[in-house]
Amino acid sequence: MDIKEIQSLIKFVAKSGASEVKLETDDIKITIRTGAAGSGTETTYVQQVPMAQPQMMAAAPVETAAAPAATETKADAPAADDKYITIKSPIIGTFYRKPAPDKPSFVEVGADINKGDVLCVIEAMKLFNDIESEVSGKIVKILVDDSSPVEFDQPLFLVDPS
Repeated sequence: MDIKEIQSLIKFVAKSGASEVKLETDDIKITIRTGAAGSGTETTYVQQVPMAQPQMMAAAPVETAAAPAATETKADAPAADDKYITIKSPIIGTFYRKPAPDKPSFVEVGADINKGDVLCVIEAMKLFNDIESEVSGKIVKILVDDSSPVEFDQPLFLVDPS
């Protein structure tokens, strides 16, 4: 990526109104942060990604050794949760249990829900998306903390359909 491409990227981000953009390729990492509204300041960081491959390979076996232990403990938990239906995130974003900070939560543990009830809101790209229940039942467990980032298909709630 040459300097002209970086400059045009900075101009594009400034015009778009985004507060932060990160771009990573194999050999370069760029973070562009625009200042607070009205200040007009921009900060750009360009870093070369270090090519320390031998160190990364040495760290990988440690991670794989720890992974089987975590898998074994999770293998016992689904047996107890088999009778529950898992409601998963349909999008990537930020999970909110309330419609607004001063409002009560949509649902609590033990609440009875019906098909079509709003369970939470997920913010994605400044849009707030109501997440509705596809099943009726009782909320057994809320698996995500309020204001936490969620991934696509990440479990959000456990529901007892009986």
